[in-house]
Amino acid sequence: MSENHDATQDVGIHPADDRRGGLPNLAIVAIILAAIALTLGLFKDLQSIIAPTFLAMNLLIAAYPLYGLMVKARIPKMVAAVTTGLAVFVVVIVGLGAVGWSVTEMVQTLTGYSDQFRNLYEQGIALLAQLGFDQESLMNQLQSISPTSVLGVAGSILSNASAASGIVVVIAIAIVFMVMDLPSMGQRLGLTHRLHPTLTDSIGSLVVGIRRYWVVTTVFGLIVAVLDFFVLILVGVPLPLVWAVLSFITNYIPNIGFIIGVVPPALLALFEKGPVAALIVVIAYSVLNFVIQSIIQPKFTGDAVGITPTVSFLSLLLWTWVFGALGALIALPATLAVKALLIDPDPKLKWVNAFISNDPKTTAGAGTPRRRRTTSSALGSTEIDAKLEG
Repeated sequence: MSENHDATQDVGIHPADDRRGGLPNLAIVAIILAAIALTLGLFKDLQSIIAPTFLAMNLLIAAYPLYGLMVKARIPKMVAAVTTGLAVFVVVIVGLGAVGWSVTEMVQTLTGYSDQFRNLYEQGIALLAQLGFDQESLMNQLQSISPTSVLGVAGSILSNASAASGIVVVIAIAIVFMVMDLPSMGQRLGLTHRLHPTLTDSIGSLVVGIRRYWVVTTVFGLIVAVLDFFVLILVGVPLPLVWAVLSFITNYIPNIGFIIGVVPPALLALFEKGPVAALIVVIAYSVLNFVIQSIIQPKFTGDAVGITPTVSFLSLLLWTWVFGALGALIALPATLAVKALLIDPDPKLKWVNAFISNDPKTTAGAGTPRRRRTTSSALGSTEIDAKLEG
């Protein structure tokens, strides 16, 4: 009995709270699920607008300290806001340019190895057939990953690269309007805090989490990409810079980004240098990814993500389905936003945090006054400091 009591106390759930709240009945659950399905369907229909806008908001949040530094240096707020917006837009252009260049080089390079790819595919089918698998059944099952289909998909990615122009336009428009609101954001959040302090504290925690996620992921992604670059040079894999850029880009994709980044250079090493070189590439990528991103990086990110690996993977699947390829990049921030806006402010939903949070004990005080300073420091505004502390 005491063990159950201690466990619920750790996550901020008390037996009395459970009796008062109770569990929703089946009808309410059905209504909630229907509302979620309709909302996700609407987001999917408007993905070309919502996803780039949300990405622009994320990048502005990450760049907000630059705005704060310029304001402290007595630069006019609007000038500081415009400069911050331009810096974010330059980052977007450079990022999309790097993606376009790496994808173009990858498609053109892999197309030249179509014969080797086909031979490898046929050898794999023959090996599986020797192990007792039906060859005809294997051919049918693996038709989607045949050399022809894979190269066809790669070609379609290259031909659809022009769709990035639409993303750039939406991001640019979103940045313009967000920059116009930036100087008055402190006053707006100060007013919101007086009316809804718990919600504002959750927004402050969201801002901190999003900023830390993007900054730390970018820094460690660059470190991994540079190390991958030198590994590929030592092994003698062609186009090491292309694969390093690909490694950096896929670093933002949770769970499966590493796999996407290692497959092309490993295949090229196999075709050019043989199986030993390919194995070296895979082992080196795996060791670097595990040591840096699984051991070192979490010590700096802390609870920036704050969700379990399972929820992280499900977030990737969900938001990629809703927002397309861009959803893979914003999957974790989108889940953080849902958690901060819908779950954290409501004490009755603390039990949800017990299942989705990486450390349930850290959610016990969600929404309590001790987090007021978090909002203030997250936004870095003296106006917010005065309003929240006064």
